[in-house]
This record gives sequence, structure tokens and C-alpha cells, in this order.
Amino acid sequence: MLAGETRSEPEMALSEMAGGAQRYETPCGNGTLVWRVWGLGRPVVLLHGAHGFWAHWIRNIDALAAQRSVWVPDLPGMGESALASGDDHRAIAAPIAAGIRQLLGSQCPVDVVGFSFGGVNGTHLAALYPKIVRRLIVIDSGGLDTPLGEMTLKSTRGLDQAARAAASHANLLAIMLHNPASVDALALWIQSSGAARARFNPVSLIMPDHLIRVLPNVRVPFDAIWGEYDRPHPLLEQEQALRRFRPDMQFRVIPQAGHWCMYENAKAFNRTLIALLDTH
Repeated sequence: MLAGETRSEPEMALSEMAGGAQRYETPCGNGTLVWRVWGLGRPVVLLHGAHGFWAHWIRNIDALAAQRSVWVPDLPGMGESALASGDDHRAIAAPIAAGIRQLLGSQCPVDVVGFSFGGVNGTHLAALYPKIVRRLIVIDSGGLDTPLGEMTLKSTRGLDQAARAAASHANLLAIMLHNPASVDALALWIQSSGAARARFNPVSLIMPDHLIRVLPNVRVPFDAIWGEYDRPHPLLEQEQALRRFRPDMQFRVIPQAGHWCMYENAKAFNRTLIALLDTH
């Protein structure tokens, strides 16, 4: 930051949250995987969504850290983390697994919670490394071989600042959030900052069936949380798809929330996730 420049309120909010964390780095590709940890106690690992970084969880960390140690990496090729040594799920899971072993080896296996693309990552992690994953909870994840919901996105290319802001607002509602009032400055900043720093597009690692094809190989307890109004992955179809393989799973719905349900209705989400984590 140059002398005389001031930070926006979203930047200050993220800086304050990050300032309360311990920061670690573990090997990843030609660089490192960046981890942040808050709190003390039994660990839970949170995996963020596509084109995101640790701040996807900004409204959940404090509630979880009141009783857990909360470990949040920037996934390979996103946020501050380097690209993995390859572009498939095995290559992406490897540095996450190595980081968990290095940082949490004596406490393995650990609970893993994955949002959207992070849920697909977590499913592969649990299938490939069953000794380090104790149980898995996925949140609004794709890759279930179901049709995408209806979404209309606006291009931001070549627009002036006001038009670009309006398009970004519309896109958050089209994909991530349900209630227009939820599209605040912090949500816009997290989404734009994460997208700007992402170094690969993971869509081909999600669609159409990258989660459901590996789920039969997951032997640990498995549950799911979904936003009531998830547009990319409407909850009814997703629950039906998951129950074909995990009929006894717990499937919890967060009311009045879209895809990014842990941000949009954080209070209900935090209660739900904590209750699920306490069931095994």
C-alpha cells in the first residue's frame, strides 16, 4: 500500500481476521500451501470454494474457534498458495494431505468440511487418504451428475466502474447468494479478490460427476449441508443424488440462503455445522 492510501472496510475486516490467526506454509508444487489457524482444541479443516480463498469462511471462523482449532488453507493455485504439481484431483489432494500430516500429524484423523469445489476436494482427499480424514461434511458441492440450475451471468469486460459494480452484484446473486440484501461490500470484495488471484479454472474438476464418482470409495462418516435456494446445485436433486450412495447421511438445509450459505445465513449455518461435528 502506498503512503496516503486508505484501506476499504472489507480489507480492514479481512486484515483483522487474518491478524488473529497463526500462519503456516507447507510444500505445494514449486512453492507453498498457505494455512491459517484460529482457536484451540480438536482440529477441523475447512476447504473453500472455487476462485476463493480462506475468506469464504470469514463469518464462521469465530464460532468454530470458540471450541475447535480451525485450519483453513488457501487451496492450490488460489489465494496465496502455489499451484500443485499437476491439474488433477490426485495432484491437488497431495499437498493438502501432506500439509495435514505435517501440521496435525499427531491429531490425525481430522474432521474436514468442504464448500463447493472444496467439497469435491474433500471427497477425493477422504478417498485417497482415509487415515487422515475422520469424517467429511460437504456444503453445496457440484459434481453429482445432476443438471445445473438456471444462472445468467453478466460480463464485466470493458465496463466503467459503476457498470462493473452492478454486473458483479448481479453475478453474486446469480451464483452465490439468494437475498439481494446479502450482497454487501464484504461479499463483493471477497469474491472479486479471490477471482483475481485464482490461477486456474477448476470447472473441469467438478462437472459433471467428479464428486459422485469417487464417493463410493469414501469410508468415513459423510454428511451434507445445503442452502435452501442454491442456484447452481438445487438442493432436491443433490440430496437425491447423494442418498443413492449414502442413504443414512444427515442432509441439513440452511433456510433463506443460496449457494454461499455459510456467509448468507451464518448464524443458522454455524449452529448446524457445530451440531453435525458433535455427532461423531
